[in-house]
Amino acid sequence: MSPETDLITLYSGRILALAADVPRIGRLQEPDGTSRRRAPQCGSTVTVDVRVADGRISDFAQDVRACALGQAAAAVVGAEAVGRSLAELRTARDALHAMLASGGPPPGAPFSELGVLEAARGFTNRHASICLALDAAVEAMESALAHAPG
Repeated sequence: MSPETDLITLYSGRILALAADVPRIGRLQEPDGTSRRRAPQCGSTVTVDVRVADGRISDFAQDVRACALGQAAAAVVGAEAVGRSLAELRTARDALHAMLASGGPPPGAPFSELGVLEAARGFTNRHASICLALDAAVEAMESALAHAPG
């Protein structure tokens, strides 16, 4: 395929639909944990705020300034983050990184829709942007748990 055809394939209708409808946009007042991640190559940024109760995300918000691929990933993360534990977030993050870097399987449920981004495997300059939302969610959750009373 030509580079133009590859890009057309990459920006599929499903990726663009996800990017156009990112849930939980904004910031939380008084979050338990926050993380801001930036992809240096493209300048995309995602800031994630979480509230945590009983070791799980009870509220989630994100400020997303990213390309369509980063927005698509943030849409999946935003739709699925509430109710998740740190272990679940780490598992999804690690699977996403492995899928992009070495052709591993897509993340499992509830983050399985991130598999639509498998088409970006050959576009290594896009990987950091795709991973921003999950990376930030993990860091925000780690921060919240590190500062939790008890």
